[in-house]
Amino acid sequence: MDNSVAWFLGKHNFVNHTDIMTAAQSILEDMRRGLRKEESDQDMIRTFCNPPEKSAKNESVIVIDAGGTNFRSCLVTFDGEGKASISDMEKTKMPGVEKELSRSDFFKQIADNLEHLKNKSDRIGFCFSYPMEIQEDGDGKLLGFSKEVKAPEVVGSLVGKCLKDELLKHGWNTIKRISLCNDTVAALLAGAACATDADRFSSYIGFILGTGMNAAYIQPDCNRCNIKKQIVVCESGKFLKVNRSDFDIEFDKTTVKPGSFYLEKLCSGAYLGPVSAIALKHAAEDGLFSDEVKKEILSLESLTLIELDKFLHNPFNRECFLRKIASEKGSLTDSNRMFEILDAIVERSARYSAAILTACAIQTGCSDNPVNPVCILCNGTTFHKTYMVKERVSGYLDEILTRQLGIYWKIVSCDNDITLGAAISGLID
Repeated sequence: MDNSVAWFLGKHNFVNHTDIMTAAQSILEDMRRGLRKEESDQDMIRTFCNPPEKSAKNESVIVIDAGGTNFRSCLVTFDGEGKASISDMEKTKMPGVEKELSRSDFFKQIADNLEHLKNKSDRIGFCFSYPMEIQEDGDGKLLGFSKEVKAPEVVGSLVGKCLKDELLKHGWNTIKRISLCNDTVAALLAGAACATDADRFSSYIGFILGTGMNAAYIQPDCNRCNIKKQIVVCESGKFLKVNRSDFDIEFDKTTVKPGSFYLEKLCSGAYLGPVSAIALKHAAEDGLFSDEVKKEILSLESLTLIELDKFLHNPFNRECFLRKIASEKGSLTDSNRMFEILDAIVERSARYSAAILTACAIQTGCSDNPVNPVCILCNGTTFHKTYMVKERVSGYLDEILTRQLGIYWKIVSCDNDITLGAAISGLID
């Protein structure tokens, strides 16, 4: 790394190479405290469900996927052989993203979004990607919104019950069950459903790194925690015991909920762009860039993950405006320093992702048998498409989980994973 970049990151308390094992141990201890219902950052939400032993057949279920900036809805039908097909897919904006909504307006907007699926099934699998306290009947009590959704009156509500009441007002037939699940649970269930007869997995983890960040795993029986084997949602993004740089602290003050979701704000797609913009502006003010580049950077109004990722993948891409700033206005030194600053922020996301997965894999209590690895289904464009994130996470897991701890794992993927997993959740009684 350029000496000036190293000096700059150190000056602003940015830890360039977070120790993954140390972070994983801290996350794991917080998970265990949460399971014992002691004070913890992560909610450790019990779901009272496990992956079904048999695949669904000759069933249809309405699926809602509400999270991040998009609201998706469709019908999933399982044929006589258990093969799933998706129809009637529609996508619109997530309610509460563009403006603040009351509770009644929030659920009315959801019901309006589902009009094309009216009475096509009496079961709904609702992937609601926000912190919830799952009830034994499958409903979910909202603990709070993340990802900048603005609907404070909804907090504390039973989401399934409120939606069912609203659907009845819209003329729907009786809904037998609305099953709420987190996107990490949907990912985990999809990983289990996609396993073939040739697969022998010891356990399952669902991991999301997209607009937000979270994980779920299968917790074995634990007398000390008074818990039977079931899927547990961690709410990993709420973990607070992380090192925050000056950039992170400055950005946090601008968010809807300052002082919360520290780990998510360090790592997920909704925040990497704004944090990077702040870092580049500080670098410009600290003299790391030439005068023309400094002027251009300080005039930036915003920076998206898409733009910074485009630069990292190809710093000389003529369609990338960061390239125009660094290359056309400056020198190779300007380009190098911009790259190293942005890459450090993205790599930090990969390191903390590996730490979360390490903690979850340890907590599954799975064996060290290499032919029965832990199945990890990872979802999210930040994980799969952002520069070197997937590759780095895999490398770190190989070093920490396999070489140091003797835990074997396999990252898998399947088409329409969240939709499939949400459908399965809707059919679990």
